[in-house]
Amino acid sequence: MHAWPASEVPALPGKGRDLRIHDTATGGRITLDPGPVARIYVCGITPYDATHMGHAATYNAFDLVQRVWLDTKRQVHYVQNVTDVDDPLLERAVRDGQDWTELAERETALFREDMTALRMLPPRHYIGAVEAIPGIVPLVERLRDAGAAYDLDGDVYFSVDADPHFGEVSGLDADAMRLLSAERGGDPERPGKKNPLDPMLWMAARPGEPSWDGASLGDGRPGWHIECVAIALDHLGMGFDIQGGGSDLAFPHHEMGASHAQALTGEHPFAQAYVHAGMVGLDGEKMSKSRGNLVFVSALRRDGVDPAAIRLALLSRHYRSDWEWTDQVLADAVERLARWRAAVSRPDGPSADALVEEVREALADDLDSPAALAAVDRWAALQGAEGGTDEGAPGLVSRTVDALLGVAL
Repeated sequence: MHAWPASEVPALPGKGRDLRIHDTATGGRITLDPGPVARIYVCGITPYDATHMGHAATYNAFDLVQRVWLDTKRQVHYVQNVTDVDDPLLERAVRDGQDWTELAERETALFREDMTALRMLPPRHYIGAVEAIPGIVPLVERLRDAGAAYDLDGDVYFSVDADPHFGEVSGLDADAMRLLSAERGGDPERPGKKNPLDPMLWMAARPGEPSWDGASLGDGRPGWHIECVAIALDHLGMGFDIQGGGSDLAFPHHEMGASHAQALTGEHPFAQAYVHAGMVGLDGEKMSKSRGNLVFVSALRRDGVDPAAIRLALLSRHYRSDWEWTDQVLADAVERLARWRAAVSRPDGPSADALVEEVREALADDLDSPAALAAVDRWAALQGAEGGTDEGAPGLVSRTVDALLGVAL
């Protein structure tokens, strides 16, 4: 599967700062030192609907991570998946009378268009669950052979008790896990499971649903968590720098994925940091496909909204915060974009050297994009009030905003 085209990232003078970021597993901020190649895995979409603002906010956060690392003169090995076969996708296809593969392809293509418009840097590897199946099957077989998985009426389940580190990612107790498992795709009430929290690794073929050759597992399709584990291990290996996604993925998805990988390899941890973006709400509730309270990136673009303004709206809220999308949030972003563009259109201005360092420091400090925007606001205000004599300042500001914030002025 191919990703989307990359926009050029301007080079800035000097060098950026190492990233200090909040790690869900420890509950605190850690400084990452990835070495010359930083490795990040971000969970992708299940393509049964277009990109909404909750998606955009999550991928914007991890785009900032990439930009901070690139500014430290590192290479970035970024991997993202597409869950292009899953129950919600199949259910939507049945509801709408569509072929599930055509639905997945159409929505994945629209996602790519949205990511391109928003200037999100693409992953080096963009992998669909279906194309990963040949690598998933042997992992499930290995887990079963090692006693870390078991058969139940043709399905194969992972035993969470096989990983002594289970629970370390989310830090939740068993009752909270059981509640969230039921809400987020698990089946804690299924009879015969060794532990109610055990997740499915391989689903035996169901009538009317797609299935693939599972070798000794029998025909079927993979569970949700093992998909990401197989892709991450294949392209990044154990101990990569960041496992990322929305905060609703901390449990069960990232918890289970870590345990799958740790049981497979005997190594710990799966990732050095687990980083989670907050939820975006609309009308007082989390924006989600199940509720239908969605604001789509593609719809805003069709209405003529500049994608740079959409991106500035996302950047105006800290990535870990839960926040509400409103017309005013977008209006403020449109106005800010106009002010910034007017400021950099002048032939000279006040020195921008300090601004570059302010933006770098803000983003290195747990991706504090609101502080970065405030720094540019201050420069633009000085430009409007006093002007300046530095002919290179407007260009340096434009390159800084582009390189570190992904906004083209």
